[in-house]
Order: sequence, then C-alpha cells, then structure tokens
Amino acid sequence: MKILDNLNYVFSKDNEPVCTASPGEIITFKTADCFANQVKDESFTMDKLDLNKANPTAGPLYLEGAEPGDVIAVDILDIKVGKRGFACSIPEVGPLAKFSEMRTRIFEIENEYVEFGGLKWKINPMIGVIGLAPEEGEIACGHAYKHGGNLDSKKITKGTTVYLPVEHPGGLLQIGDLHASMGDGEVSGTGIEVPGEVVVRVNLIKDFELKWPVIETEDKWYVNGVGDNFSEAFLSASEELLRLMKPAYPLDETDIFIYLSLQGDIEINQYVHPVDGEMPSVRYGVPKTEYAKPLIEI
Repeated sequence: MKILDNLNYVFSKDNEPVCTASPGEIITFKTADCFANQVKDESFTMDKLDLNKANPTAGPLYLEGAEPGDVIAVDILDIKVGKRGFACSIPEVGPLAKFSEMRTRIFEIENEYVEFGGLKWKINPMIGVIGLAPEEGEIACGHAYKHGGNLDSKKITKGTTVYLPVEHPGGLLQIGDLHASMGDGEVSGTGIEVPGEVVVRVNLIKDFELKWPVIETEDKWYVNGVGDNFSEAFLSASEELLRLMKPAYPLDETDIFIYLSLQGDIEINQYVHPVDGEMPSVRYGVPKTEYAKPLIEI
C-alpha cells in the first residue's frame, strides 16, 4: 500500500504527481489538519494563524489510464483521525457572527466520542477536501468547484464512493481537511479539525460524462453543486442530477422533475460566507431504488 503524506495547497494540472497507481489499487493519504497543525492550544485564534497554510492536501496521485472525459471513482475504505482536534469561530463568518467573538476550542477524542461543555457525542469522521486538477488554472484547496475540492460534505465518509470528472491525464487526486465531527453548513467556519489518514481504492470509468462531483452512499446518490449563492449552487446540482437520471429512470424530464419534488433532498454542505472567494456548496440527493438503474456504474 502506497502512502501519500506531503502538503499541497492548490489543485492544478501543474502539480507534480507524488504517486502513480493502477485502477483498483488501494492508497493511503496521510494529512495534516486544516491549518497545517499550527493550532497548539486555545490561545491560537484565527488572527494568529498563517492562513496561507489552509486546507493542505496529500497528493496528487496519478491514476494510470485516466484521460479527459473519464471519471475517477474513489471508494472511501477507512478514515482514521487523530486523538486531538480543534474548532473555532472566525470573525465576520457565518450566520451568527454578530453574536460571536473569536475563539478556539480544543477537543480530546476518546473511544470515538468528544465532550464539549457537558455535551457528549460520537464522532463522524469525514473528508472535507477531495478533488482532481481543474480544467483551467489553479484553485486553492479551500475552495470547491466542478473538480471537487473543499466540498465539506459530511456524507464523504467511510463506506461512500466519490466520483470526480477527469480534466487532465492521470486526474491528479488530492485529499485532505479531515473532520472528526461537522454539522451541515460548517457555520462557524470549522468542524473539529484533525490530522489523520484516509484509505481509498481508486477506480476508473472510461468515457463517462460527469459535470459535477457525485457521492454514492449506501442508500442515496448525491450531486454536489457550487455557485455564487445557494440558488446557483442548487441549480447546478439539479441540472446535473436530472441529466444523470434521464438514462437510468423510466421517466421523462417532466416526470423526473415531479419525482424529485416527492423524493429528492436538497442539503447544505458548507456555508461560510463571506470568506473571500468562497461559494456555497450543496448536495442534491435521490434515494437508490431497485426500479431504476444506478446513476453511475463501474
């Protein structure tokens, strides 16, 4: 098993691969926390951090045979998080920013549980950043778009598969920004940020058009959309979900629209506005059913 443990802060076709894998191979990505392990205790508030070292990822991984127009399927086999993490509030970020001061809280993780002010709950380890090289230019690991990136979906966890559209030879997969626990929206700007390891299996789907990242869970398909606002993000996810459902479901476009009104779920991945350059990320899901074909098949 190959282990990737470097730090990379942007997605770009110019990033030199640190590893090559064949379809079906199992790889471990070893990552720092979202601020590259700068936070040592609760005195390390946002004003004392180097924000140029945000959302580091391990990689990129070059998948043999991957070409533009293909899809890379990433099976999340395991996520192991560290024993200590942090969460914080960020000035002027999130819907309750006007009620909040700048603060950092440290969390000790014991037997898969965390405690906070007398409250206790089981962690839900997840991947914040996962993506391939974008079609053009470079995109900071803290941002999300069609290539993936900082999707911050709590559905990207052990047992799920993430499908990503390939824009450049090898795809150039990067993974980082693990959370021990995070609610939808990540409203204060962070989850419980932790270092850790992700074990994945990488597969290749040849000649399959995919416009936005897709997540397959045990019981649902989700399309992830990004936009300047929630309406644009939802529209992106909706149009791609419709396009993927058309060849798989025994319904025309209008009936799919009606079906989604009955069975579809729109959920928020991340909303940390007004961080400069950040855009809302949403997921639009539909239940799996024996009465329709899978949206994507390997």
